[in-house]
Amino acid sequence: MHYETVFIVNPVLSEEQADQTAKKYEDFLKSKDSEIVSKESWGLKKLAYSIQKKKSGFYFLFEFKSNNENIISDIELDFKRDEKVMRWLTVKLDKHSIAYAENRRARLNKKDEKIN
Repeated sequence: MHYETVFIVNPVLSEEQADQTAKKYEDFLKSKDSEIVSKESWGLKKLAYSIQKKKSGFYFLFEFKSNNENIISDIELDFKRDEKVMRWLTVKLDKHSIAYAENRRARLNKKDEKIN
């Protein structure tokens, strides 16, 4: 199965601590035999509405594949237990969503090449 998860980390953390939190979940997925297809850090962004009296948060996106049937319940349970994670959303990608994600990554890579 192919999944995409976006989660928001508490903005009171330093950027390094937010990155460490993302690394923790990357390692978590790998420990559950998931393959990380793509990971993105969108940085500190303003929220559309306040969450836990915070107006911003560090956004991270992981796209991954897993055959583990319990992977979503496992990672979401971990998100619930982690005070650093304010919100998350995980979706199962269909073939159209996978194609869209690949096109988006290709566009981002072209943008990065132009900058460098």
